[in-house]
Amino acid sequence: MIELSGEDSLRLNVLLANQPLAIRIDESRLRVHGLSARGEACITLNPTARPEAYLRAVREFISGHVLGSPGGYPTYLRRWTRMGQMRDESLPQLLLLGEPEAVVAAVCSPGLTDELGRRAWWAMEDAGNARRMLGNAAIVQGAMGPILAEYLVEYLPFETEMEKMAESVRLVLQPGLLAEQRCLELWHKAARKPAYALGFLQARPDTLPDPVAARADLAAHAPGLGALTSAGNAWAQALARVLSAPGQTWLKTVAQILAKPPTQDLTLTTLETVAGYFAPLRPEGAPDVTLPDLIAEAEAHVDQASAPVRACLAVAPGLRDELAALRLLSGLGYGVLRPILRDTTATGSLLHRKLEPVLEPILRRLKILRGKPLP
Repeated sequence: MIELSGEDSLRLNVLLANQPLAIRIDESRLRVHGLSARGEACITLNPTARPEAYLRAVREFISGHVLGSPGGYPTYLRRWTRMGQMRDESLPQLLLLGEPEAVVAAVCSPGLTDELGRRAWWAMEDAGNARRMLGNAAIVQGAMGPILAEYLVEYLPFETEMEKMAESVRLVLQPGLLAEQRCLELWHKAARKPAYALGFLQARPDTLPDPVAARADLAAHAPGLGALTSAGNAWAQALARVLSAPGQTWLKTVAQILAKPPTQDLTLTTLETVAGYFAPLRPEGAPDVTLPDLIAEAEAHVDQASAPVRACLAVAPGLRDELAALRLLSGLGYGVLRPILRDTTATGSLLHRKLEPVLEPILRRLKILRGKPLP
């Protein structure tokens, strides 16, 4: 067993006796940092063994003081905290261990407060941690929310995974985190970055910037659909929504993403986002079927016309194809992609060519809803 040097043992005891709020270990510089209400303290270690082994001994020393467990961050705690089973009162202790895994466990906890979020961010600035914390309402509504949002915006150019880009944009667009000008800057970049556009679709479906005009026939259908919407008709509400300027802008943005989907995961998430937008039209839940089956189901559903659909056809008989398109889009998911994606790892233009048999019929339904002429 490796013994700490006398100097290190003394200084670590003093650091811990002063009741720090968080501890961070800089492995490359062999330093231990402590955060307190009075500021930061730093201990430069004097190893008596190989740095890796000595740092492990330092963590064991800290863990023994904080948790009464000399083995570092225990395996069972890793499992419990990742599963959200760590008690909220234990979260401050996790931030005292100098363990990156413990910090991640803390930021994953639904019991994280704004103050604990501040300590966790000091302990480990990381884009993944920022995203995890911005999924917590207490953090979004606290002082840390704007700080984390700004960090993610600055980090976006360095993010390499499309799905993480989309998630970051979705999270930073939550109300109160960014100034509107900052949001507009992201939107302008979304024209050439599909992941950014997807984040906007998810975060601001009804308030996208640069709205296009409402569909030309909205005024003609508005009275009848408005009456049905007031009566709780979900189909009328969906029709009125997509015919409006915000709805047309949303559909246009979806079409732009699906015209050239860059990755498989981003394509799937876009389809799931579309299905979520129209989820009230499929209260039985999302199906898991191929596109031909979904097309047949959507057509049959409208032709067999439930009472809400019949009511819409009565006030807007010319929108029969739109109703079928709504039903189809509400059922999109992995089922329509599975026949193609299970046998390919393609991305970019090759992926687009492989997905064309699936995406073209979907884009056709988007054109129907946008009132665009079909080939």
